[in-house]
Amino acid sequence: MRASLTLLLVVLASAFLTAQTTSVDSSAVTSMERKLERIKSNGALPHPDQTPTEFTEHEINAYLASGKVKLPVGVRSVHLEGQPEIVTGTARVDFDQLKAGRRSSNPLLSVFTGIHDVVVVAHAHGAGGQAFVNVDSVSLDNVDIPRFVLQMFVDKYLQPKYPNIGLDSRFALPNRIDTARVGAHKLTVTQK
Repeated sequence: MRASLTLLLVVLASAFLTAQTTSVDSSAVTSMERKLERIKSNGALPHPDQTPTEFTEHEINAYLASGKVKLPVGVRSVHLEGQPEIVTGTARVDFDQLKAGRRSSNPLLSVFTGIHDVVVVAHAHGAGGQAFVNVDSVSLDNVDIPRFVLQMFVDKYLQPKYPNIGLDSRFALPNRIDTARVGAHKLTVTQK
């Protein structure tokens, strides 16, 4: 179940393109682990405590940087920033590793080769036990990528490995989480 909640946090970073910090704050990692364990144990109760659990941006980034989250091969240096209903994720991505040898003759997909700094901006929230993530924009090395090209990349390279990932994703929240709200530098979840 911890992996499911971790996946939620990564997906909220817009289909797993998020980032690592250069140093790990062990107290923030420990705090994050305690909160994840609380959500797991609370979700196992017949009537979970509905007191919200708040994850700070610092805790999430420290946890991602700690190596406790298995990121896709080629994705590193992940960092998340939250604003009300918006998550901005930055990462250093080696697209050749991410694509794992899959090739395309489509010239529009040739931008997705080599190593690039990626910024993803997405609207994200959870309601009624479902998470909703809608990617607003993606840029590679400060160049915005057109949405139709992003969709082609997702269809060709990501969905074969991660079928629930897309530019507009909806998935069940784990551990009886009912709502998830992205706020200014925080994520707040409630269970029901």
